[in-house]
Amino acid sequence: MPVEPRFDEAIHAPTRLRICAMLRPLEEADFASLRESLDLSDANLSKTLRALAELGYVRTDKQSSPQRADERRTTRVSLTPLGREVFDAHFAALRAMAAPGA
Repeated sequence: MPVEPRFDEAIHAPTRLRICAMLRPLEEADFASLRESLDLSDANLSKTLRALAELGYVRTDKQSSPQRADERRTTRVSLTPLGREVFDAHFAALRAMAAPGA
């Protein structure tokens, strides 16, 4: 089903856009994988995820890890249905802007 192009300033910032693009094809990703793939510090990724969560675009879930012997928890991140919708519309807007004759 075609998506109506809609530019979204909130996710257009490079780090936010990269996070949404990485999460779009996935059900979820763990914090450490995102951090390593995007080459971000823990603090930068946390701050950016918090901003996206406040917008309702991502959801984070902390859970115990079966691979860890200590009590630290892992964080899983996923796009919300709203986040998927907004990303798809934003991506469609970018494609429309880049189209020949645009």
